[in-house]
Amino acid sequence: MKLFNTMSMKKEEFIPQEPGKISMYACGPTVYNYIHVGNARPIIMFDVLRRYFEYRGYNVTFVQNFTDVDDKIINRANEEGIESHEVAEKYIEEYFKDAKGLGVRPATIHPRATENIQEIIDIVSTLIEKGYAYEKNGDVYYRTTKFKDYGKLSHQPLEELMAGARIDVADIKENPMDFALWKAAKPGEPYWESPWGRGRPGWHIECSAMSMRYLGKTIDIHCGGQDLTFPHHENEIAQSEAANGCQFVRYWIHNGFISIDNKKMSKSLGNFFTVREAAEAYGYPTIRMFMLMSHYRSPLNYSGEILTQAQNALSRLVTAKENLTFLAENGAPGDMTEAEQQFAGTLPSYRERFIAAMDDDFNTADAISVIFELVREANSITSSAGSPTAAIAKECLNMFNELTDVLGLIYGEEDSSDEALRQEVEALIAARTAARAEKNWAEADRIRDKLKDMGIVLMDTKQGVQWKKENK
Repeated sequence: MKLFNTMSMKKEEFIPQEPGKISMYACGPTVYNYIHVGNARPIIMFDVLRRYFEYRGYNVTFVQNFTDVDDKIINRANEEGIESHEVAEKYIEEYFKDAKGLGVRPATIHPRATENIQEIIDIVSTLIEKGYAYEKNGDVYYRTTKFKDYGKLSHQPLEELMAGARIDVADIKENPMDFALWKAAKPGEPYWESPWGRGRPGWHIECSAMSMRYLGKTIDIHCGGQDLTFPHHENEIAQSEAANGCQFVRYWIHNGFISIDNKKMSKSLGNFFTVREAAEAYGYPTIRMFMLMSHYRSPLNYSGEILTQAQNALSRLVTAKENLTFLAENGAPGDMTEAEQQFAGTLPSYRERFIAAMDDDFNTADAISVIFELVREANSITSSAGSPTAAIAKECLNMFNELTDVLGLIYGEEDSSDEALRQEVEALIAARTAARAEKNWAEADRIRDKLKDMGIVLMDTKQGVQWKKENK
């Protein structure tokens, strides 16, 4: 498998540190608001990357943090007249609702910054001891000029970065490019005791502390949005490698931006839709489909037209699964026909092409194209003259499920109400079938109308009655 490494700016053969195991860290949200569609892209993309690694037989330890202490959280708490930890708890809960809706599985570990204060203090202390950090009035700053490779991820020499930095004559930093590792507490802010007085961690240091605690000093993959390359990930490298004396990350993976009207979607610009809002209009699965239909490094433009296209594409896949499931249960018994056997022999080629697409820098767009080719050919073989066998439908369904499950494309919450509906519908269909057998057409029509009022569409086929919920 080859992945595009932001550090080298080229595709590289992926080789984990330890055979069969992968350590993977993703920067999670700062929890002061609902996540927006731009936030959803890395959440979905790296969920699929993890799924694919597991599909290929790797044991993946996936860490995604929550930034639960931050200026934005404190400001939201002050606006609402509540404590900052209450704001964080509220939006962590809302995050998990959206993540579940998007089909994103929980990470192996979801650490929080506030649960790792001692680890953060230990790293900051080490950086001070090594001369990479200094304390001023209770604040601690990282000395960027001390780290000779600063700028290597964003491919900008420190001199160029400094040239573009804003210089404040009142700044207590030694250099405008130095960044905060620890912030002295202001009145009314949450704080923790430290060797430098009461304060709280800076943003960048928390990811270094959490990745080291849960994954070790050197990790296989660190991923996130392109906007995090500088300064967040650049600073993570500087502080982690200075503290530990070894390589921090072996493969840096960044997804492209999402724009609205060709402008980057962000909360700061105010041009964003929350995932919750988009899901109300198009459904969570459509958002996931929308993200995966493009290569993860390509820019995406959010629009109603494109979301509708994704919704229609997903609908075709759902219908294909429903049809194959029905035929697998109701198709002709016995062995496959010669034509069906020939097609069954080609099914492994779809897996091979799917894997080839995913192995080429995680190309979900091409992988989805393979799935649609499978659907087209499966529809052809199962709708040809005569009655398709249950055996060929099962073979097609198994391959379809295998590939779509890797991408997490078709999913939904099944609860007791769904099962109750299924039982009610099937009982009504059985009653309608009995009425038709008795030539009681009025009763059969009455039952069909009742099902229609329930949003159930019936399709009479050679194999029996097939049903599905009507799309609203």
